[in-house]
Amino acid sequence: MIIVYVDHDRGEIDPLSFQVVSAARTLDDDVQAVVVGPNAEKCADELGNFGVRTVHHGTHDRIADYTPLASARAVLDVMDRLTPRAVFAAGTPRGSEVLAHIAAIRDLPLVTECSAIELTGPDTAEVTRARWGGNLLERSKVSAQVLLATIQAHAFAATEDPGAAQIEAFDVPVTDADLVVGIVDRTGAQASGVGLAEAKVVVSGGRGMDGPEAFAMLEELADILGGAVGCSRVVTSAGWRPHAEQVGQTGTKVAPELYLAFGISGATQHIAGCKSAKTLIAVNTDAQAPIMTHADYAVVDNLHTLLPALIEKARAAKGA
Repeated sequence: MIIVYVDHDRGEIDPLSFQVVSAARTLDDDVQAVVVGPNAEKCADELGNFGVRTVHHGTHDRIADYTPLASARAVLDVMDRLTPRAVFAAGTPRGSEVLAHIAAIRDLPLVTECSAIELTGPDTAEVTRARWGGNLLERSKVSAQVLLATIQAHAFAATEDPGAAQIEAFDVPVTDADLVVGIVDRTGAQASGVGLAEAKVVVSGGRGMDGPEAFAMLEELADILGGAVGCSRVVTSAGWRPHAEQVGQTGTKVAPELYLAFGISGATQHIAGCKSAKTLIAVNTDAQAPIMTHADYAVVDNLHTLLPALIEKARAAKGA
């Protein structure tokens, strides 16, 4: 049996968790999920479509939102009752954080960013995982009674296996110390439209946008193409765009059909976040910018003159 910790935000499951379930199902037919906090019913319906037949719903009257250590306690409770062969989570900030707590509490090894896993014995496994932003693939042997692993984004396709998932609720054994860290408030703009992680088209901007005002053009183009707006780390550091839009090793890893990069130099950390795109088009005035060597199509031009023309052509093609 393999347990999957499901990363969700108030009932909205991170799509990467479905990929994790599919990865687990390649190793074991019995994949069970742990969901912590409210809205388990909605999560169970969606997880059932991907082959999960049992959802363990951890509740507590003091758990109203994401709480990392309390989430780890919930998974540990299920582990103690079911003795799984492995526990997986998405390689998201939440998934990585929860499994890191479990590893520390139980003194177990944790392997992260796995793109391939083979259970070679009752206490052994071989994994392939990304290192240095995906520039190096490491093949490792792991010895552990329970394999703890996070799954690299888009390393596995989310494959459906429709069915009904049964919910088994339980009280999470938490203390005051387990609740010290948690979400207490939310500020900023509410997310709307297609999410960055699941977008089929991502229109991304970097330092070459020359300021936050120019991102209005990217928003317009993304709207026409039915995509999402992304950006580089330097843009979020400058306060031009929110961190939620950052593509890269320390942001969101995307795998769209089309990735349009405007004014992005292409640091290793950014390439790590967009290299899974099926088609990458880069627009930059510097023909020697690193991203140009990674692009399927490289355009040497001024984005401030190219973007308005591109928007006009896109509108005409769509008949808008």
